[in-house]
Amino acid sequence: MLMKKPIVAGTVVSIKLINGEEIITRYDDEDADTVTINRPLALTMNGQGLGMIPWLFLGDQDTFPIKKSHIFVMVISKKEAADQYMEGTTGIALR
Repeated sequence: MLMKKPIVAGTVVSIKLINGEEIITRYDDEDADTVTINRPLALTMNGQGLGMIPWLFLGDQDTFPIKKSHIFVMVISKKEAADQYMEGTTGIALR
């Protein structure tokens, strides 16, 4: 059996939900039933290719708990995607 290292708070992760939606977000924490994420962006296709848009347009908070039963898979994001996410959410270019 493969043992994976736990994901640490602040890591940019990609999550595929059971409804097929994919989001990129910062991982905050988890407990037995939920994963807490921060500033999630949904992935969408546009004329230039893959884009990122707010996951929840009208929410008044940045942090959200998601039930683990709604998550199909969660992985650490590729560096290029994580850098683009960080630039989009903080304005800091990492390239």
